[in-house]
Amino acid sequence: MSLSALKVLIVDNQITRLRIVRNLLAQIGITAVDEAHDGHEALQKLTQGKYHLVLSEWSMVPMTGLELLQCVRSDATYKHKEVAFFLVTSNYRQEHLIAAKTAGADCYIPRPFDAKILETKIKVSIKV
Repeated sequence: MSLSALKVLIVDNQITRLRIVRNLLAQIGITAVDEAHDGHEALQKLTQGKYHLVLSEWSMVPMTGLELLQCVRSDATYKHKEVAFFLVTSNYRQEHLIAAKTAGADCYIPRPFDAKILETKIKVSIKV
């Protein structure tokens, strides 16, 4: 599968960050991108559609990115869908990395990052 064939769901409650990530994805040729403004909206979209990758902000309310990841990895509604899950955060902490990996994150990306870093992480995690 090529990068251009990937369908991605970006989850963030800040519109500016959604736009930044969408632009970074476009720079590496990924244009099939949907957005969710919180974890609950993301779960609805995941139920309705097939995504190859979820890029979720860690710090959201009322559901954090980690809580969203835990739902996706544990609930039978989503568990059967083979979706890579990346957690993104501006607040890098070792305990966050451990929690993300324990919950089943495919990747943990501290901000700031650029298109090249994103491309490398996607290629390693999804094997494109």
